[in-house]
Amino acid sequence: MATTQQRFMRRGTTVFYFLKTIAAADNVPTRAELAATNATNLSTAISDVEGWSLENTPIDTPDMASTFATTIPGEDKADNSSFTFYEDMVADAIETLLSKGVVGFIVILRKGDIAGSKSMDVFPVRVGSRSPSYSTASEAAKFKVSFGITDEPVLDAAVPTAATGASE
Repeated sequence: MATTQQRFMRRGTTVFYFLKTIAAADNVPTRAELAATNATNLSTAISDVEGWSLENTPIDTPDMASTFATTIPGEDKADNSSFTFYEDMVADAIETLLSKGVVGFIVILRKGDIAGSKSMDVFPVRVGSRSPSYSTASEAAKFKVSFGITDEPVLDAAVPTAATGASE
């Protein structure tokens, strides 16, 4: 049985936030937290995205009854994750916000800001490095921020609604 899909392009849809804090112990932000002054929408400054996913390292479980080596799920690990940003010639707001050692949360609304959609991922992070990208090519100046994922991310959380201010 075939299902109907409405496909989309991430660029222009997916929204990326940096939050300094999230009050809930489950690391799911409220609508108020996404709109607060401690939340920064990074989307317009991002040139490139790397990582922001989990990988599982399977464990081999061969036995003497077969030449086929079976596996079981092993530990989960976050990919190396980073953003490449366009550099602002006048201001340094993002460089200051995401300086080395800063801790917080990257919140990704994969399908955009659609209240109730179970498409929000939250990554607890610490900035590992921030460095300029140098090039002789005819392109905009950029810098790269690499993040360490410091705790298990929350995947597929509901995007909070405006009416209740809480995620569902």
